[in-house]
Amino acid sequence: MCMNMIKENNRKLEKEIYLGNAEDIAKFILGKILVHKSPEGITKGMIVETEAYLGEKDKGSHTYNNRRTKRTEIQYKEGGYAYVYFIYGMYYCFNIVTNKAEKAEAVLIRALEPVEGLELMKARRKNDNILKLANGPGKLCTAMGITREHNGMDLCSDILYLEYPENDVEHQIEASKRINIDYAEEAKDYLLRFTIKGNKYVSI
Repeated sequence: MCMNMIKENNRKLEKEIYLGNAEDIAKFILGKILVHKSPEGITKGMIVETEAYLGEKDKGSHTYNNRRTKRTEIQYKEGGYAYVYFIYGMYYCFNIVTNKAEKAEAVLIRALEPVEGLELMKARRKNDNILKLANGPGKLCTAMGITREHNGMDLCSDILYLEYPENDVEHQIEASKRINIDYAEEAKDYLLRFTIKGNKYVSI
């Protein structure tokens, strides 16, 4: 699979990109741009923090031990779909389904560096501090206007998708333990959280 396939005159990531394993994709999409074209306007953010979830073998994953529910069903499709769920009765989390069908892997997008549509993001978040608009999975969903209605959306659509930045530079990546999964026993220690080193927009 070629990780640098770009359609002529179109920076959108192609379907083939999402068919790799979650760990590789979690690192590859750092520095790429998440785009949402909503009725309120366009918002864009550079992905600066991700977490990989490895499906049936990963106790941190919603699909550990092939757990299959109405909520997780989308993860059993081939890569390239949005998996959006609600936590704590308050926040949405946006994930990208990865790998081949039935593998049920996903990448959680944990933080963005705002790029476009900042005034709309500020209004949605009711916050003027650009550093805190999208420095967490719930915050970024609010800032980007991502809700449960986007669950199952094809990320090759023209509404919600990833694109290459105009200058796709190589970033230095740091790996660390995932956050808030103490229930996952040994899996809580997997180094599957990835951040752009030194970026000030990552979550705290």
